[in-house]
Amino acid sequence: MPAPRKPPPPHLDAEALRRLARQAATASGCNACAELVCPGWETLPGAYDRGQLVQLGTLQVEAEYGQEASVREHHPRGSHGWSADAPVAPAWFPYNRCTVWQCCGCPRVFLRYTEYGGYYQDERIRALNDPDLVDDTPLPPQ
Repeated sequence: MPAPRKPPPPHLDAEALRRLARQAATASGCNACAELVCPGWETLPGAYDRGQLVQLGTLQVEAEYGQEASVREHHPRGSHGWSADAPVAPAWFPYNRCTVWQCCGCPRVFLRYTEYGGYYQDERIRALNDPDLVDDTPLPPQ
């Protein structure tokens, strides 16, 4: 008999992200995730033991709505994709392609997505530790 299928991770909204960010902001952290604490997007270290993280949910648009995720970015205050102060805007790229993870040893929370280029894949990670950066601005109508 085949193993039962694991249910898909829950789709998280902006308010859920704010709650997680508030919780993570008070964390002192631990050795299991110390090398991942990055204010902006970074490449997930290849040697990092991914088993130290547990998935809490997803922000992926396709997962919830069966539609193609936008590649438009949201930077109302002049930030850019790599900025530490870039808004965490779930409707916008790359957040609409992210999964949300927590360290197994502490309350730190991380966003992860895979960037696909012409000849490469880059698994990226960003610490979620500032609830003020969570921005629930919707995409404008097309």
